[in-house]
Amino acid sequence: MQTASKPAHLKAVMALLLFGGFLSLFNETILNVALSTLMEEMRVSATTVQWLSTGYVLIVAIMVPTSAFLLHTFTTKQIYTGAMGFFLAGTVIASLSGSFPVLLSGRMVQAVGTGLLAPIMINTALAIYPREKQGVVMGICTCVILVGPSAGPIVSGLVLQFFSWRALFIILIPLAAICVIGGLLVMGSTIEITKPKIDARSIFLSSSGFALIVYGMSTVGSGVGALVSVLIFAAGIAALGWFAVRQLKLPQPMLDMGAFKKPYFTLGAILVIVMQMVQFSLNILLPMLFESGRGMSSLTSALTLLPAVLVCSVMTVVSGKLYDRIGGKVLIPTGLIIMCVSLIAMSRVQPSTPVAVIACVNTLIYFGISLAWSPDQSNALRQLPAELQADGVAIVNTFIQLGSALGTPLFVGLMSGAACRQPRQRILPYR
Repeated sequence: MQTASKPAHLKAVMALLLFGGFLSLFNETILNVALSTLMEEMRVSATTVQWLSTGYVLIVAIMVPTSAFLLHTFTTKQIYTGAMGFFLAGTVIASLSGSFPVLLSGRMVQAVGTGLLAPIMINTALAIYPREKQGVVMGICTCVILVGPSAGPIVSGLVLQFFSWRALFIILIPLAAICVIGGLLVMGSTIEITKPKIDARSIFLSSSGFALIVYGMSTVGSGVGALVSVLIFAAGIAALGWFAVRQLKLPQPMLDMGAFKKPYFTLGAILVIVMQMVQFSLNILLPMLFESGRGMSSLTSALTLLPAVLVCSVMTVVSGKLYDRIGGKVLIPTGLIIMCVSLIAMSRVQPSTPVAVIACVNTLIYFGISLAWSPDQSNALRQLPAELQADGVAIVNTFIQLGSALGTPLFVGLMSGAACRQPRQRILPYR
């Protein structure tokens, strides 16, 4: 195993990892504010156009569990440049697309790269930095994971004020190309190569399980029917259960389930799902509220969300530094309490609630998440021995995608239910 030894080289490697990870996660939500435009231009329904986001998350959810296997099979340079190559190819396809199927295909090719970039980023960071610095490094990595998707609607809202939706992809092409070239020049091999045996059945069970779960949740409220959605979701859970049992029996598992024998790792992974459900859902619900409910422009909506993103970008790094000094016993509960109290306040939002109040509550939610997010992941991964790090990172990133897939239908459903009850209730001022 080779690791970069010069500080300048370490910084170059980390800069490439962070930049590539940010681009891919930023791209995950970049079309959120352009969906209505695409519906009109490509003559598709709302249910169909949502697949530009759902399909993206679907492919990412399939790719992430395989990342631990790939990281032990190929060098960091090979995986990083390959992932960025897929991302670049998908971006070019999307920028040139003239029909919805071609655009969707480009998004899914992009997602192949995205599913690998976050695990590569975290695993490499943990491998090249000493244990006493891993809190701040995780803080920086999780800043990318949180801020990337949150910045997507903001930047795209600004771009769409002056250019067409194609510009969203065109601006990514040279940036992705820089990452590919940089990866070829500075990346090495930071993860031990063990070349585990390929188990086709595990790959099938993992891929089909996550695909069914994401697809099942995406059908909620789409007219498919509650029973069908539940059956699809249950089939996905069953496939993942079979996958987990199989990993325990294999001499070289695709994803080592031994990580779940550590209670604090399991708890940390579950908390990741909860926080991601909240964060990802707010990225979709608040633009819908501001633009459809309040008649705000995409630019004004983006600027309203900006304070939360700025607070999040600072606090994830700060919380990482604090974790290195004081640990997570105070930071994690405090962040979760702030998030929960702020969510209760957000649930009291009424049609008469000032936008500034909503923006402040949203900022408090992000403050709580960013205070707990990095320490939670650092604390969870610290429970694992070195040989389980790649598997632990794959599990955590898989849970992040599950949070994204599960959160949006749940919160949209709750919002829709509240809207249906609203005419029968007296609208109270926000207190």
